[in-house]
Order: sequence, then structure tokens, then C-alpha cells
Amino acid sequence: MSKIIAIAESEVEISAIRAQGAGGQNVNKVSSAIHLRFDVLASSLPDDVKERLLALRDNRLTNEGVFVLKAQSHRTQEQNRQDAFARLLDWVNSMATPQKPRRATKPTYASKQRRLESKSQRSSTKQLRSKPQD
Repeated sequence: MSKIIAIAESEVEISAIRAQGAGGQNVNKVSSAIHLRFDVLASSLPDDVKERLLALRDNRLTNEGVFVLKAQSHRTQEQNRQDAFARLLDWVNSMATPQKPRRATKPTYASKQRRLESKSQRSSTKQLRSKPQD
């Protein structure tokens, strides 16, 4: 069972910027894109969740531990704000529960036999394709 973590809006720094790309006049004159910054180290998240988030190799995470996100897929600022906040919550909640450690297992005898059988079958198929030897 995964626990769901909520983030207070006061912990998130949101600024409106102009969106990039095609879109005509609307893009050029309206600041509808959202630039979201979330400081993981200064947040009220549990320490174990902070550690897991900072250990991720995510290019949206700066060296100082600030998560930077840009939302510009919608036409309105409010929709982009909601989208950015939802993406932040998804990112944080993906690390809310620790991953189960992987236990190494050995292949069974039957699986080894099947693998060797398929290898020899493939080998004979390729041998049949070759030119006959004199």
C-alpha cells in the first residue's frame, strides 16, 4: 500500500512565463506557461522520501536539490498551473514508498535446458543455410 504525500502550495514557487514554440499571436503576448520550482531539501517531506528523490538521476533536479518544471501544454495559465502541480505530486508520490529490494535467483535446470536447446536449434538452422562443403 503506497502512501500519498501532499505538498503545500506555499512550498512551491510558481512564476508565469511566455510559452515557446508555435502558436501565433497568443504565444507572443500572453504569459501562459508555468515555471515551477520546488526545493526538496527545504520542504516538509519525510526525510526518507527526500533521500530517495535526491538520489534520482533526474535532469529536472538541480545540484542544489531544486526540482524545476515547465508546463506549457495548455492555452491558459490556470490549466498549466494545475498540470505542473499534478506532475510535481506524481513525481513525489512515485518515491513515497521504497522499492522492494531485488533478490537474485538462479535459473532453473529446465530453463537452462530450454536455452541450450534453442541455441543448438538456431545453430543447426544457420548451418543449413551455408554452402555445402566438398
